[in-house]
Amino acid sequence: MKRLKDILYKVSVNSIFGSTDVGINEVIFDSRKVGDKDLFVAQRGVSVDGHLFIDKAILSGASVIVCEKTPEAKDERVTYVEVDNSSSALAIISANFYENPSKKLKLIGVTGTNGKTTIATLLCQLFKKAEFKVGLLSTVKVVVNAKEYKATHTTPDSVMINRYLAEMVEGGVEYCFMEVSSHGIHQKRTEGLEFIGGVFTNLSHDHLDYHETFAEYRDVKKEFFDSLPKTSFALVNIDDKNGQIMLQNCKANKQTYALKTLADFKAKVLEKSFSGSLLTVNGVEVWTKLIGVFNAYNLLAIYGVANLLGLEKIEILRLLSDLESVSGRFQYTVSDDRVTGIVDYAHTPDALRNVLQTVNDIRTGNEQVITVVGCGGDRDKTKRPKMAHIASQLSTQVVFTSDNPRTEDPQVIIDEMEVGVAAENYKKTLSVLDRRQAIKTACKLSKPGDIILIAGKGHENYQEINGERSHFDDLEEVINCFNQLKKS
Repeated sequence: MKRLKDILYKVSVNSIFGSTDVGINEVIFDSRKVGDKDLFVAQRGVSVDGHLFIDKAILSGASVIVCEKTPEAKDERVTYVEVDNSSSALAIISANFYENPSKKLKLIGVTGTNGKTTIATLLCQLFKKAEFKVGLLSTVKVVVNAKEYKATHTTPDSVMINRYLAEMVEGGVEYCFMEVSSHGIHQKRTEGLEFIGGVFTNLSHDHLDYHETFAEYRDVKKEFFDSLPKTSFALVNIDDKNGQIMLQNCKANKQTYALKTLADFKAKVLEKSFSGSLLTVNGVEVWTKLIGVFNAYNLLAIYGVANLLGLEKIEILRLLSDLESVSGRFQYTVSDDRVTGIVDYAHTPDALRNVLQTVNDIRTGNEQVITVVGCGGDRDKTKRPKMAHIASQLSTQVVFTSDNPRTEDPQVIIDEMEVGVAAENYKKTLSVLDRRQAIKTACKLSKPGDIILIAGKGHENYQEINGERSHFDDLEEVINCFNQLKKS
């Protein structure tokens, strides 16, 4: 049990009503989970205001309430702590409650639109191969040494982040690699954490339903780099024009990586095929199992981080050549009649363009590129026509279908996508509302040697329709289709 006076360290407090010499069992921000002697933080969320549940939290046993506005009617048995920003307070309190675990290991954050999961996951894989104890906080999973947990968010809430980090510290983890999302930064989930390094991948169209403008989205990412201490490093993709912006006012050791411009870490793609790529990294050749220019950027970032963390250059290159691709990221299977099915998480215009350009670069003849793609419901609508335009422009045939429609009408989503299709490409497209049928249709349209790209869901093993999730795995579906076609 922790004392309130200890876990308020560095929290910006306006006023306190009651004693700070009280014991705290748990730090909670969901009133439904409050128990005896817990500290409840009332946050103003996007759709719900936690201040409305203060009384409920007290009835459930909360002994401390942290809030932005103290209730007029107070319970004398309860301590009230008024702060300017509850989300910020929650992050710092959580770090203090778990005894600041981020200071007891080497925490590296990866942010940007595309590549976060691949870079963080492969860094974890590389350092594990180098025989370090490692941790991972990613979109796909959480890793604590040999233990794995299913991830629910790209960046977990402040309490869970510190709980996982504390478990890592207890298990002797030396390096933790963490995806840092714009939502996580904006909602102060990463406040109170001490990073020894930050990586910027790139910035393109995404999450504008939440951030409203691209400038706001960019500036939120920049906040992460502004907060890095002098003792850390900031490694940015300088080929992206926003890379230089991330370094402005950044106190950390500034490092760059690029394929096109002068940088501290430089790479060039020499050869590419479905079996892998031959690169030069800072002038030295290395063969990798990963495919595409976008993965060359990812590998270069990984090389840069490993170098900055002190691994030997030749050892890093050896480990790079042994890395396996991440689940749902350019993951492919080949049928008996040589049709290649690729599953990729590409759910932004830039990511979809990157994957399709990679596929077209690897094509050796007249193979068709058949793309199955949709857009998520209740998310940024402005990217829908852009996604459709890119898919129809860079594919031989496109099947528009449902992604995770959530609470939206899937047909309306497809209609909004089709607006982006240029007149000369419209004959290439068709729409099949049911995703399973869409994948089957793509398989039936294919001929030996063709390439089918199923984009948007990647590692996800569910589909969400009208608020309900049911099992659905793109890779499973395409393998099933290939097997059925073999039998027929």
